[in-house]
Amino acid sequence: MPTVEVTFTPLPAHVRTARLVATAVARRSGVDESLLDEVRLAVGEACSRAVEAHRQYCPAEPIRVALTDDGERFEVIVTDAAPADVPIAPEMGGAPLVVDGVVQQLPAGVGLAVIAGLADDVRILPVVDGTSVAMSWKRRSL
Repeated sequence: MPTVEVTFTPLPAHVRTARLVATAVARRSGVDESLLDEVRLAVGEACSRAVEAHRQYCPAEPIRVALTDDGERFEVIVTDAAPADVPIAPEMGGAPLVVDGVVQQLPAGVGLAVIAGLADDVRILPVVDGTSVAMSWKRRSL
């Protein structure tokens, strides 16, 4: 399956759309139904982290999400354009992170820990203009 790419403006409301797209593509890619909630939650955490980073440092830049199925694994890469060497946390003076209308008051890094517990493999990679959070899940046997 080719890569599906989505870009969105850094608004919390768009995180829900990214989760829905990721779940639909994962299902079509053959990810086991029992893992779809993990995909949805992990993508939501990664996108929420990116939205917070963009709101603080680069609100005009879009967030990129790439979803790929290589035949054995389903991979989602969420890429932000915020400087990789700055903290991303509401307590650092930015707007509080809001997920589904609930203000999140969690310490920085908690979202990444949640993602690590949901995906089979997680890689946090600095890129030229920001950070990528790559998550993958094994496909079910067809």
